[in-house]
Amino acid sequence: MSIVSSIQQRVLESLSLLFDQTFTEKDFQVSETKPEFEGDYTIVLFSLVKSLKQSPDAIGNRLGEKLIADHPQLFTGFNIIKGFLNLSIADEFWTSLLEENYANADFGTAASTGKKVMVEYSSPNTNKPLHLGHLRNNFLGWSVAEIYKASGFEVIKSCIVNDRGIHICKSMIAWQKYGNGATPQSTGTKGDHLVGEYYVRFEDDLKAESQVLINKIKLGDLTDFAGADLSKLDKLLVALTKLDEVKDADKITKLHGEIRELARNCTPVMCAAKDMLLDWEQGKPEVIDLWKQMNGWVYEGFDVTYKRIGSDFDKTYYESNTYLLGKDIVQQGLAKGVFYKKEDGSTWIDLTAEGLDEKIVQRKDGTSVYITQDIGLALQKYEQYKIDESIYVIGNEQNYHMKVLQLICQKLGMPNADKIKHLSYGMVELTTGKMKSREGTVVDADDIVEEMVATAQHHTEELGKVKDFNEAELKDLYDILGLGAMKFYLLRVDPKKTMIFNPEESIDFHGFTGPFVQYTHARIRSILRKEGITGSGISDPFSKEEELLKLEKNVLITLEQYPAAIRQACVEQDPSVIANYVFNVAKTFNSFYTEHSVSNAETPGKKALRLRLAVMTANTLKSGMKLLGIRVPERM
Repeated sequence: MSIVSSIQQRVLESLSLLFDQTFTEKDFQVSETKPEFEGDYTIVLFSLVKSLKQSPDAIGNRLGEKLIADHPQLFTGFNIIKGFLNLSIADEFWTSLLEENYANADFGTAASTGKKVMVEYSSPNTNKPLHLGHLRNNFLGWSVAEIYKASGFEVIKSCIVNDRGIHICKSMIAWQKYGNGATPQSTGTKGDHLVGEYYVRFEDDLKAESQVLINKIKLGDLTDFAGADLSKLDKLLVALTKLDEVKDADKITKLHGEIRELARNCTPVMCAAKDMLLDWEQGKPEVIDLWKQMNGWVYEGFDVTYKRIGSDFDKTYYESNTYLLGKDIVQQGLAKGVFYKKEDGSTWIDLTAEGLDEKIVQRKDGTSVYITQDIGLALQKYEQYKIDESIYVIGNEQNYHMKVLQLICQKLGMPNADKIKHLSYGMVELTTGKMKSREGTVVDADDIVEEMVATAQHHTEELGKVKDFNEAELKDLYDILGLGAMKFYLLRVDPKKTMIFNPEESIDFHGFTGPFVQYTHARIRSILRKEGITGSGISDPFSKEEELLKLEKNVLITLEQYPAAIRQACVEQDPSVIANYVFNVAKTFNSFYTEHSVSNAETPGKKALRLRLAVMTANTLKSGMKLLGIRVPERM
């Protein structure tokens, strides 16, 4: 039980005995005492005034006296300042906590809950490499999975690969047109990068053809566009005519967008991609063979990136295997009255009563839409693993889609529908602005990783403290620092917030960064090595009778909060809780170490205590950073 929980329990007991009323934890707040006041933890009394009809000071005096009288082993004193009851915790509580847990590598983790959780993340398309946005997604998903494990859950990490659809066909069409048989081996290019290059080339062709089409339609000339979707050209012509009549600037901008989209869909190159998708769905051998070949290149490239960034999965689903899922469920939903058919034969659900819209779940030709296969996959996940909770790590642009998915699953009465959870996160941008796949302006994950490692090398060499490292040790250190800086920076922010990634700022050894925490861990390990302590065990005893100094106690107070931080991060599905916590641990220890020596402590007992304090701090930093997917160096 945490110290806060212990205080809450004893305050509830004392209040009930003093005032003959029933109270709950919601009737008062417990927080750390502010540094400028004497005490360790504070009870906020104002919420009790109305029900007890007494002043805060009167309540505080009676409660403080009762707590000390009944629990002298925990509370040693109190004071009241303007309605706040400040309690001093007995040193023995903190020293016992230290002695029992300083060598415990599992400190903070919870016992098994007996429940299973699936965390789905990454979800890449196989027409381009992973990019900076995927990094935030992977880091969030992996970290949340590890936090759930530390909270006692059995976790299945999963990934759904979007390996079919028009976007895949775009890369295939461009490769056929420009590739000349190029392969990753023949070009010396990583497979996912190679395929991504052809996706950009397709988009270049599409943009050029769209503009030529618009210009020719204006002139009434449709030569060289025999392959275009002629059924949509009339709409495009009408839109162009309207453009000359509209005067409102906003409407003109909107029309331009509609025209561009219509033109894109009319071009021969887009028609070729659509024809290829139909060929794929019909199983045309040469199309399937090319699809398998190019996807294979991408998977090999993904595997390299995943290994580099420390991301892994227990189960991988492929859209090419799941896109037909859900069709039977649609028929069942029709029978139950959950879905309905329109006159054209398409199947829909009406969610207007829930504040949403009508949503199509099956086209008139009987083919699935994305939501259909997502429904089917949600059921498949449950049937395969009997999961108690299903977490989807997906960007906030899919908030509406995820609301619809859960509502449909609930209306269908699917098991575990209430436990579908969307970990919605904001987009990540660079200081130079947004990234766009079509224009090829996306920052590849591989490139940003190498940039971070190079930046870590530059900063470390500037400090000049690695002269005794060999080449292999230096390479590993730069990887630890570079990847750690990036992961910490991307995870230290509330996932719901859109953020700007600044590589240079993330590597600062003195700020709210991964390297600051990593340096603190290495600093502590250096202290311990000098004392001959390579493991966690310390035989020299320390006296529990010796009074704890304020900064020693501050470190212990912070360390004691680790289990609560893990629980909070799990409940909120927010790794930034852990990032903030480990930073606070590092900062608190550094404040202590600035004022008090470990090796030259005032007495042998103090030295033994501070060595244990150092070991527990290092273990907690290592454990917390591991939950973020970050390694900590033994020396720097």
